[in-house]
Amino acid sequence: MSKFLGVPLKKPSEVDVIKPLNNLIQSTYNGASEEEKSKYAEAVNEFSKQRNTAIWKFFEKYEASLEIVYAYYDQICALETKISVSELQIPFKWKDAFDKGSIFGGKISLTHTSLLYEKVCVLFNIAALQSNIAANQPLDSDDGLKLTIKLLQQSAGIFQYLKGATPAAVPSEPTPDLSQDTLTVLQALMVAQAQEVFILKSIKDNMKDQIIAKLCCQAEESYADVLRAMQKESVRSLWEKEWIPTIAGKQAGFHALTQLYQSLVCRAAKKIGEEIARLRNAIDLFKAAQTRGGNETYLDEYFSRAKRNLAESTKDNEFIYNEIIPELSTLTSPGKAQLAKPLPIPVPMAANFKDIFSSLVPVELHRALTASDMRRNEIVNVEIMKLREATQTLNAVLASLNLPAAVETADGNSGLPPSLKEKANEVRQKGGIENVQTMLKDLPELLNRNREILDETERLLDEERDSDNQLRAQFKERWTRISSEKLTEMFRTNAKKYREVITNAIEADKVVRQKFEANQKGIQLLSLPPDQIQQSLPSASGSVDPNCSSVQRLKKLMDDVETIKAEREAIESELKGATFNMKDEFLIALQKDGAIDEPALSLARIGQVLNPLQQQVRESVERQQSLVTEIQSAHGAFVSETGSCGSSRDTLYQELATAFDSYIELSGNLQEGTKFYNDLTQLLVVFQNKISDFVFARKTEKEELLKDLTTESSRQACPATPALPSHYASTSGSGSDIPPGSAPSVPPAASTANMPYPAQVQGMPIPYGAQPGVPYPAYVPAPMPQSFNPYATLPYPGNYQYQGFPQGPPPGHYGTYPGSYANQQGGYPNQKPPGW
Repeated sequence: MSKFLGVPLKKPSEVDVIKPLNNLIQSTYNGASEEEKSKYAEAVNEFSKQRNTAIWKFFEKYEASLEIVYAYYDQICALETKISVSELQIPFKWKDAFDKGSIFGGKISLTHTSLLYEKVCVLFNIAALQSNIAANQPLDSDDGLKLTIKLLQQSAGIFQYLKGATPAAVPSEPTPDLSQDTLTVLQALMVAQAQEVFILKSIKDNMKDQIIAKLCCQAEESYADVLRAMQKESVRSLWEKEWIPTIAGKQAGFHALTQLYQSLVCRAAKKIGEEIARLRNAIDLFKAAQTRGGNETYLDEYFSRAKRNLAESTKDNEFIYNEIIPELSTLTSPGKAQLAKPLPIPVPMAANFKDIFSSLVPVELHRALTASDMRRNEIVNVEIMKLREATQTLNAVLASLNLPAAVETADGNSGLPPSLKEKANEVRQKGGIENVQTMLKDLPELLNRNREILDETERLLDEERDSDNQLRAQFKERWTRISSEKLTEMFRTNAKKYREVITNAIEADKVVRQKFEANQKGIQLLSLPPDQIQQSLPSASGSVDPNCSSVQRLKKLMDDVETIKAEREAIESELKGATFNMKDEFLIALQKDGAIDEPALSLARIGQVLNPLQQQVRESVERQQSLVTEIQSAHGAFVSETGSCGSSRDTLYQELATAFDSYIELSGNLQEGTKFYNDLTQLLVVFQNKISDFVFARKTEKEELLKDLTTESSRQACPATPALPSHYASTSGSGSDIPPGSAPSVPPAASTANMPYPAQVQGMPIPYGAQPGVPYPAYVPAPMPQSFNPYATLPYPGNYQYQGFPQGPPPGHYGTYPGSYANQQGGYPNQKPPGW
């Protein structure tokens, strides 16, 4: 029998996967330890080496190459479950497998920034490699036959899978090898060739003639289907010049074999007339098969056997049987037996696959764990805010009443009250007024750093848009890619959000600065040594009996105040430490249901852990209400009994108490402000990196499109496909539309002048989760890092208030400032590229 056809391979291009993949993993798993980050970086480097090895192993058409390319495909499948593939901006470029030069029109290559596109192209090449290895197998042994059958059926299964997977992976117009019509032909071709090998094995195993006839009948129908599909206008120009003649020869050849083996069934049943009719037809078909395929020795052994049998049966019929030879049209089909079928893609494909990203959890599990932590932190923050606000209210009431300083002076101490000494010591330990002034001085610099990064990011977007608009005006309707305004709509929205956040932060800076200026005098006094504070006090006016009932009552209430504050510190510590691991529960849900109902699972566990602490918070706040009422009542009695209220020293004590509370609040505000700006820097760097990846991918796609447009004028009309030899008939209904003795109609090839330009962008890097019907960015940024905000009442935007922003890199790693990204990343322009 004739040779098998092997599918040509797509030609890959090397690309840097290390930087974009490292950036994405670091931003997704930003809470990882340094050791884990090192492992991730090693895995990324190994993945890059694996790709570089695999894409060139495709061209080594040996069975040993299969395991290497299988392992790379398995690694892609494993990786896509652990990262957000829609955010991975790597411009993968693959050439069309059937590319014969631009004279045939169409896309000869395509670039997409999608791991799904890479997966589809790798799968195509795996199927093509399987077909080529199958075509080179020796068919004179059982092992060779079995391996050929396995590879061809697996190849058919991959082409069948690609028919559904390609539209989702390539939302723009694909290269011709990935079109639906091409994949349909290749799938059918692999099945037909596998059926042919089953026939070879059945003949080798001396199976019954009736079974072989049915297998041949099915093969003839399969090749007839392939032949019709190959001659569709959309794909007819793709095939090598010998493909259509070869398939036409095989279709006629298996029609001939069907008649030959069915004639043997007739001979065994003494149906000499039918045997002769089938043998005559078989001889005609063998001749047609050799003529169509251009191979004069094709099926020569079976052809000779048919001629011998016809001579013998004709002689016997003339001298013995004298049966009437029936008309060919009256003969019934022997039936069909389909053994070849597409096989599903095994998971994993490689026999000894090892996931190099095994340390990464599935991305759905990671998202669920992140969301669960955010949910817990939000509830914890709310409860701690309740405690902090209540304590601030209590401190304000005490400061307004000059407590506990008023009762401390009643002990006969003419110096600084002990409570104010403690507050002054704490202020000095925290750095005094100099610490606050230093942080205030640093805020403008932090603000400008973030503003410059955002300005640079918007500049990149503006330059890419201006370049696109310029080329669109130059090429008009021929500039077919999606406009920058549509693709960057989400980027622009996020940039606007960041700009609003910076504006709000500027207002917060003003509030903090005004608070400092209002309390600067008192904070400065508390920052002095105790003896200097003592010298600044006005002289005391009169004395108070420390044993009077009102003083004793107030002292007891001050003890109650210290108790409730200590209790709140304990509750706050317990709230911060109330952690739980949802990983096991989420994994069980993922394995059982294929999805994780994070809100339901998290809230149930959060309720178990936090409900008792929430009850303690409520009781503490309620107890404070009655305590404040008692303090106000006792202070009124104290003033009535001692007349101690309103002196200049008491007024200063109140100012110092208020200044202390303001200092603690300012210190917290400024620390959170500094942290806020540093966190925002990380988020903006991630945002800028994504924009730079997008701009680089758009530049790559622009160059591809410009290349196509400049070569378009040199395209020539496609030559017409030669008409097939005239004999084409089918024993099955599949070929009834092609009458015996006539060639299948071959419509003339369309000229390039009548070919429309691509209706969609070809090679466009659709970023961040775009779908075929929705080519706009669907990028959903990760939330800001969730952690407890120790001063949640500060005027800066709290972490829990600004969700919906991309996750930043680890603290202390800002990565880039405006204009330095290209120097660090080594491949993305930080200046306006030529031609943009």
